[in-house]
Amino acid sequence: MAGKNIKIFRADFFNRPTLLVARELLGKFLVRKINGRIISGRITEVEAYIGSKDKASHALRGKTLRTEVMFGKAGHWYVYLIYGIYCCLNIVTEKEGYPAAVLVRSVDHTSGPGRVCKKFEITRGLNKKLADKASGLWIEDRGAEARPSQIKRGKRIGVDYAGEWKDRPWRFYLK
Repeated sequence: MAGKNIKIFRADFFNRPTLLVARELLGKFLVRKINGRIISGRITEVEAYIGSKDKASHALRGKTLRTEVMFGKAGHWYVYLIYGIYCCLNIVTEKEGYPAAVLVRSVDHTSGPGRVCKKFEITRGLNKKLADKASGLWIEDRGAEARPSQIKRGKRIGVDYAGEWKDRPWRFYLK
């Protein structure tokens, strides 16, 4: 899609409070360029993971080879494998040294983080890459805002092991 109203989000957009970034990602477009093709979809569901005390976050056990990107600069992708076969896509948020990220759970007509990665051909090769055209994966604002009445909030999914942290309303989605 071409036009004056398209803005590619830079690191400064992500270097803000995670819950704010998560909410504002709704209605924006995930865009992938691979082998000359462009794939895009409107982001319809996300989840926030915030700080090293969040028992649902991979950062709970501190900085490791796997999680070091979460402790890095905002605007980088954190891509990891679950169940040995599915990738999950996160964008790092907040200040360097503070582990936080937003998981992309769904885009238009594609629900589930593993399915999103499959549709967009996202692999761990994108882990630690900056969200920009050079990496082939970025997020665009195409000028359409999600109305507040469309935005819903709820518990995160699949984190029952996280005790009281499982009930945090850090999942945002479009109705």
